[in-house]
Amino acid sequence: MNETTRVGHLRGIMMRAPGMTETLPFYLDMWGLTLAHQEDGEALLRGTGDEPFLYGLKDGDTHGIEYVHFGMPDRASMDALHAQVVAKGADVVGAPAPFDDWAGGYGFEVLDPDMRRLRFRTEARAVEAEPDWAKPRKVSHVVLNTPDMEGTQKWYEDVLGFRASDYSADQMVFLRCNTDHHSIALVRASYPSVNHVAFELPSLDEYMRSIGRMKQKGHVPSWGPGRHGPGNNPFAYFVSPSGYVIEFTSELQQIDESTHEAKVWSRADPESMDRWMTAGPPTPAQRAVMQGRPDPGFPELAKRKRGAA
Repeated sequence: MNETTRVGHLRGIMMRAPGMTETLPFYLDMWGLTLAHQEDGEALLRGTGDEPFLYGLKDGDTHGIEYVHFGMPDRASMDALHAQVVAKGADVVGAPAPFDDWAGGYGFEVLDPDMRRLRFRTEARAVEAEPDWAKPRKVSHVVLNTPDMEGTQKWYEDVLGFRASDYSADQMVFLRCNTDHHSIALVRASYPSVNHVAFELPSLDEYMRSIGRMKQKGHVPSWGPGRHGPGNNPFAYFVSPSGYVIEFTSELQQIDESTHEAKVWSRADPESMDRWMTAGPPTPAQRAVMQGRPDPGFPELAKRKRGAA
């Protein structure tokens, strides 16, 4: 049996909302990102690592994810992933080809079961890392709300090669594509939406200093600081001007494939939610904002693809 091709790594995410680019100063002046590229109705932001951009702001009529952005090591692995998702019957939006956007490179797009667009890219525009104290280095993980957690989990595992690292009771599953404990997590919900996006700081001191920078500028965490059980990562959540939840984190658990076994963490045990016992459980308001607005996704792309088949 052929081995499953696995997604290489999470590059970042492009978010969409009415007036989204008007929130650019928040990310530059407070969150600690740098403008990589801007054009009409779109702004791309980079961190201190070597990704050309981590977080995109796109003006649109609806709130939601424009695309989740993944990387593959090379064209051979990209072509192998494409062949795999086609064989699995996924809604693939075109064959691998050069991208004509600012980041460039080569790849393709696919829709997940919730009609979210996932973009896979290799040979992207090259940029050098620019280390800067207490500024986000990369997007650590993206957490997605879904009405069919088990079905969506199976799709990410079977079609894209993700593996389950841990569970938060029967309400959440943490999925990895490399040694990071999770790049994608799924939360059981009544409709598809984005739960939050987490940005990684290189050290615990830089994580704390980033929280301090936000507090000095008048933005306190909506939940945290604390330290999760699954993933063992510290957390501090904030609400962006567009109403999306964003997180500072660091020290995400690294997985040894030869020894790791997925664990079910109890949500009834406070120390499973917060090992430091500093944050307490999320408030009803926090849970509401992490539930997010329903994301319509891109069903028209699936219809177009099926119509052409």
